[in-house]
Amino acid sequence: MITTKSIKMQQDSENPQANPLRSRIDVASYLTSILDALEPHTSPNGARIHLGYTATHFDEVAAQLEGFSRPIWGLASLLAGGGSYNGTSRWRSGLASGTDPESEEFWGNMRDKDQRMVECSAIGYALSVAGHELWGPLSEKAKEDIGNWLGGMNDKEMPNTNWLWFRVFANLGLSKVNSPRADKQRMKADLDHLDTFYIGTVQLDYYSSSFAIQVAQLIYSKLAQKEDPDRCEEFRNRARMFALDFLHYFDSEGRAILFGRSLVYRFAMSAFWSALAFAFDPSEGVDGVNYSLPAPLTLGVIKGLQLRNIRYWAHTQPGAFDRSGILTLGFSYPNHNLLENYNSPGSPYWACKAFICLALPESSTFWTVEEEEYPVSLRNTTKVMKHALQLTTNLGGHTYLLSSGQQCSYPVKQSAAKYGKLAYSAAFGYSVPVATLTLEELGGDSTLAISGDGEETWKCRRVTKEARFEGKDEKHCWLRSMWYPFPDVEIETWLIPPTLDAPLWHVRIHRVRMQAGNRVISAAEGSWAIYGQGQDERALESIIGGEDSESEGTYAAGGVARVVSKAGVSGIVDLSPDATRQGQALRTDANTNLISARAALPVLRAEYEEKEKDIWLVTAVFGLPFDDDERKSWMEEWKKRPTVPEELVTLMK
Repeated sequence: MITTKSIKMQQDSENPQANPLRSRIDVASYLTSILDALEPHTSPNGARIHLGYTATHFDEVAAQLEGFSRPIWGLASLLAGGGSYNGTSRWRSGLASGTDPESEEFWGNMRDKDQRMVECSAIGYALSVAGHELWGPLSEKAKEDIGNWLGGMNDKEMPNTNWLWFRVFANLGLSKVNSPRADKQRMKADLDHLDTFYIGTVQLDYYSSSFAIQVAQLIYSKLAQKEDPDRCEEFRNRARMFALDFLHYFDSEGRAILFGRSLVYRFAMSAFWSALAFAFDPSEGVDGVNYSLPAPLTLGVIKGLQLRNIRYWAHTQPGAFDRSGILTLGFSYPNHNLLENYNSPGSPYWACKAFICLALPESSTFWTVEEEEYPVSLRNTTKVMKHALQLTTNLGGHTYLLSSGQQCSYPVKQSAAKYGKLAYSAAFGYSVPVATLTLEELGGDSTLAISGDGEETWKCRRVTKEARFEGKDEKHCWLRSMWYPFPDVEIETWLIPPTLDAPLWHVRIHRVRMQAGNRVISAAEGSWAIYGQGQDERALESIIGGEDSESEGTYAAGGVARVVSKAGVSGIVDLSPDATRQGQALRTDANTNLISARAALPVLRAEYEEKEKDIWLVTAVFGLPFDDDERKSWMEEWKKRPTVPEELVTLMK
């Protein structure tokens, strides 16, 4: 029988932008549209999903396994919560054929440190929560094959990282379906070892939260409560503490601060909230377990954080999908400059972790409570992230962080852009280089770029040294660190967060010291890169009316540069004691910025020769996003100028 509800779900599936994404039915419909789009790319027996021809450091079969396994985070959750999907048989068949050594679609046995291990996490989760649909109907041979394939990782070497969670989930899933290949001793040993990694509830990048560790702990706490109650309670306590920090990485529009690697996973950035709902919903809990949440968190607040993020992607970021509904390799649009060498065309479907909340039935508390807005008590606040060496702020309506002291322990593509910038925004994102020859190619937003070869190439901060907080207390503190672009050049940087007196400005101070010699360096410091087109969709032009005009366009004069477009306002002002830098409104090369493919960037530029005394650069950076194309009056805030803490003024003297 065709009902009004079924017609609505079909319409929403065909046009995600028409889907309000406020109820469980809405979210299930959106997931269905994502899963449906994969069908034409699925192999005859379902085990491989081929979405493109770009390569990774691992083999093609493993890449197509990614395409199969990662959507199962969403599918298994939908089935676990009592939902259904017409294409479930594709994944059920794929599990059987992918693990059958005699099948043409066999995934291949696992070797040491094999990429296939990563995909065992989703499969183990699926067996744990949706075994009735994905395991139960299979033949005994298929069950034996799946057990042998997953269990085949138990005697293999794994990286000593969060990868151990993948083996935990493989064994957890096998134990939930009573497979003889489950190795509970190995699972306990892995969990015990993972606990040694714990350094506190700290957001380092999204792997420490939504992509991997926190989500894994929350799921485990829900699924293993009866078998491992003490560890599960510890995981819930960690999540409670972590959530109070993680709140500050999201803005009231549902956007998360762009920082770190693997951003191709997109709405997986909010998966922590989805997993928190799954683990803490009292209607789905176990008697005697404490499911309380610390203020200001409620299930309604969590629901808002999760659904606003999904709506942000579905309603405002059409470039995240191609015209057939496949997630693209990029962020807001297809962008291979962003990718790591482990990103296959199937990698973006890690985003389906955001649908873990669908494992809760429609009758659950999470789906019946009213969605709440971003907590009022956390607006216009600044938060010290002690272990992460970051300061987050949302003063004036702009959510971003100042960062020092973070870098990857191994080479990651574009790591200077992903970890080394001075600031990262939820609204404006960050930029990555497309080449190194010109400043336009560099995409040098929120960084101090240095050239020592006549601007032939540019270097930005990648590795920081001696990073620490300074100041009287958490309400009056800043970040301080060292970095070395060249052996004979050292730069010390202070990052000072905004204040209530000038909420849209933050301050950066750099002390540049060069050793004696004939060194000449060029320096270019960038503000936020923002959308660089005008209302006529052509490149922004210089405004008429000077600095006091609020008109759309670019402005640059003396030590000032500013860009105004439908995305908001970005500006930079030189406050240096010996102010010599020139402002410029730079059109960065296409596809550098992750949010705006055509971006403009206010910068300050200068050349410096070796001097006996230190060169002090003091920079004020302004940023105001316009949400939903709503233009705000901002000139009063622009005319304010931030103050430099007295301690630093004294230091410069």
